Formats: sequence, structure tokens, C-alpha cells
Amino acid sequence: MQSHSELVRPITLMTQTNPAITAQLSSVAAMPKFTPLPIVCIGAGGIVHDSHLPAYRKAGFPVAALIDPDRDKAGALATKFAVEKTFTTVGEALSHLPAECIFDIAVPANVILKVLPQLPDGAAVLIQKPMGETLAEAVAIERLCREKGMTAAVNFQLRWAPVMQAARQYALAGLLGEVHEMEVHVSVFMPWELWTFLAKTPRLEILYHSIHYVDLCRAWFGNPRRVLAKTLRNPLSPELAATRSIIILEYDDWKRVTISANHAHLYTETQRSQITWEGTEGALEAIMGINLDYPRGKPDRLRYARRGGEWETVPTEGNWFPDAFIGSMGSLQAFVRGATTTLPTRVSDALDTMRTVEAAYLSSQMDGQPLPKIESETE
Repeated sequence: MQSHSELVRPITLMTQTNPAITAQLSSVAAMPKFTPLPIVCIGAGGIVHDSHLPAYRKAGFPVAALIDPDRDKAGALATKFAVEKTFTTVGEALSHLPAECIFDIAVPANVILKVLPQLPDGAAVLIQKPMGETLAEAVAIERLCREKGMTAAVNFQLRWAPVMQAARQYALAGLLGEVHEMEVHVSVFMPWELWTFLAKTPRLEILYHSIHYVDLCRAWFGNPRRVLAKTLRNPLSPELAATRSIIILEYDDWKRVTISANHAHLYTETQRSQITWEGTEGALEAIMGINLDYPRGKPDRLRYARRGGEWETVPTEGNWFPDAFIGSMGSLQAFVRGATTTLPTRVSDALDTMRTVEAAYLSSQMDGQPLPKIESETE
């Protein structure tokens, strides 16, 4: 069987500023090789149809089976993506699955703890984000994976998007100098009605969307020492929980790391979906096209500028959706196959992303300082 890279395919990067760095960047992009295990998808919803299965087909990852209570939905998806077997329950499937496989759990967050106990001890598992609906659920998921001896990771896939991998390579090559600024700015219109299970969730925007950016910021800078945040509802969608947020991740007196998300911006001309990094020697700007005209989206883009120089386009291939899903599954595959000793989004690391999200919600509820009172002077 053909071997595959751990993440998205290596991208050869060059800049007009310094073509000599090409070799260095290529070595950073080099990925270990592995022979992939068959995948068993648990859940046959929209994300599996739109991203998981297209990504696995593109990467050449074999999919052995689909499991979903809706037999017709699973059957239609299996036919479209040439998956041989479908089942309605995990119990029904277990005796028909390969001895070695990876379980790809793509179910609503509040169902994860119901699925994990049904899987064999020692299984390899990729869990769809978020890692539960609360920090308590995330702790229980991490503990259960440990007790069952599972090799488990969470599908925080934004860090594997081609533009994000390329941005990281620029930073590792020293082209940004010391990175002191990271700003996420998302101002778009998101059709939340596509996910019916979100209609009643008490936590929405940060838990189900900005969590991607929280995880990406952690991938760059580690855990923040403090989180300041406010998440707000919108009068245009009064039936939903908060869909707008501002988050500040505090690291030190020199780094400014912010996430601003507004999912009710109807004005297409001024919609934004970007991340910028600034360093002492240069800057990067990444466009996340999937948020623009979701779910069709637009192409991802990446630009680089050295300090005092002009912006230039960085050549990359692929988009966040579906290509980043190659990386999240590929990193687990490579770890299980012994091609790498690191598993970046392992459940213990993902737990820290959930801790950061929890801190944002707690800050939104409790933080904030009222204006100080001024005693009026008496005449």
C-alpha cells in the first residue's frame, strides 16, 4: 500500500526577499511516512460528508465502514464515497471491523461520552471537536480515554490547514523575528440553522467556532496565563445563544493575542475572515475562505511582508476545509504507526484548549470593572 505523509503535503516556500531560505523551509515541511490504517467513521452527518470523507479520499486514507443510527443516510454516504460497510450501532459493527483501525467519532459533543465506552480498550480514536460541551465533560473524556488505554486525539484541525502550516514554517525559519502580535478577525454571516442541534445549546460561538482560534493560538504560544472575554447574543437571532465574542489571551507585557468574532455581519463587502501575525522582522496575513459565503466558501490565501517591505503572496495548495482534516487524521495515523513520536492534539493537550474556553466563559460572566465613582465636590 502507498505510504502517506503525516500532515498536508509539504509546501515549497520561497520569498522574493530571500530565496536562499527555500531549503530551510523545505526541511521544516518534511513529514514522516506511514501506511494508513482503515478508518471507521461514527456519524454520517454534514461534516463527514463535506470534510472528513473528501479529505480521506484525497489523501488515500481507506475508510472501512460508516456507523450511524440513520441507515438510509449512512447508506447514501457510503455509496457516494465507495465505503463497503455500514452499520447502525457500534455493537453491531465491532465483529465486522478490521483488527486494527482508527475510529473517527463525528457526533455532537454531548454524545461523545456515550460512544467512547462502546469502543474496544486500546483503540485509536479521533474525536470531533469540541471535547464535550463543558470542561467537566472534557475532563471525563480525557479520564475515560486514559482508563481504556486509548490513543486519542481531538480534531482541532485548523492548525493543519495548509495556510496555517505555511505560516508556521515562516515563523520557524525566522522570517517573522519574535512574534508579538496575533489577531483573529472574523466578521461574517454564519447560517447556524445548518446545525439543528445548536438551536438549544447554552454555549455556541466560543465552544463551537472560536475554539478553533483558541487552539491555534495555543499551538503558537502555549497556554495563556489569563483570559479576558465577553460573548454576546444577537437580536437578529434571538433564539440562539451568544454568536459574537471578543477574547484576549494574556501571555506577557509584549504579546497581544486577540480573537474577535461576529457571525451576524450581513454586509458582504466588509466581511472579514483573517488571522494576522506580526513579529520584529515581518508579518503574515492568512485568509480563511470557508467562513466567507459558508458553506461554499472562498479560497484560503496567505501573504507575507518583511519589515518595511511590500506584501507578497505565499504559494500554498488546498483550503482549511477539507484539507486540514488530512492533517488531523494523518497526525494520529502517523503516531499510531510509529512514524512520529508526537501527537499534537492528543486529548491531554486538547483539555488545555477546553480549559482556555472555560476561562473565556467564566470571564464573560464575571469580569469587567464598572466605571469608578467620582465624589462631587461640595461648595
